[in-house]
Amino acid sequence: MRKNIKPKTSLCSLLTAAGLASLALFAPAHSQSFGDILGSAKKVAQAATVSDQQIVAYFSQMSDEMDRQNTLATAKNPYAVRLAKLTTGLTSYDGLNLDIKAYIASDVNAFAMGDGTVRVYSGLMDKLTDDEVRCVIGHEIGHVKLGHGQKRLKLALQQDAALSVAGTASSGVRRIANSELGGLIQNVISAQHSQAAETASDDYALSFMAAKAYPQAACPSAMDKLAALGGGGGIGLLKTHPDPAQRAKRMRAKIK
Repeated sequence: MRKNIKPKTSLCSLLTAAGLASLALFAPAHSQSFGDILGSAKKVAQAATVSDQQIVAYFSQMSDEMDRQNTLATAKNPYAVRLAKLTTGLTSYDGLNLDIKAYIASDVNAFAMGDGTVRVYSGLMDKLTDDEVRCVIGHEIGHVKLGHGQKRLKLALQQDAALSVAGTASSGVRRIANSELGGLIQNVISAQHSQAAETASDDYALSFMAAKAYPQAACPSAMDKLAALGGGGGIGLLKTHPDPAQRAKRMRAKIK
């Protein structure tokens, strides 16, 4: 089962219901009603205290939606065969259960979710060697292990006080309304991570490569290839990640 990962970190809310309610006392007459603000504050507080199990359930729902929207490489597809071979032994790593699959799409991209889902696009695989793909996967695992996606999801839930949550599953875990999934995926998966998060995941990738006895030099070489494709002005990894040329330089300086 892939949906059983507990995110590493849990955020505490910086905004409490009481704090928002006190702000409401000084709101102008044309602003939201006091009741509306209290309701929003309650949702913010709930988002800040959402359980790790709930966060994983949300990510599982988003990963299912992404798989529905994209074309997964079937088991005998050459991309799936190649990915399975280069990720042998990676059904779990560093305490995480992983589900690594390929999408058939020309995008030079990859992403991971807090439930251990890792997806690599065939367009990226076309550009990189096996070890370079492994480095990208290590980078994405880093985002999961370091809790970057989990933090972004909680922030998104806090910022969108109107986010609808539909029904309750038999397990008692709530689900995001289907109408909200697209926007949440965009905010949590498709947007840029912070520079600090990307740097931390690059460092994690280097450690991952060393731990698995893969050549660390594949990491800066992968960045070189991404830089040749146009740096931050492209799509996928080129759009949502910092300048690959600078990342390559930094990685080379860290390799011993």
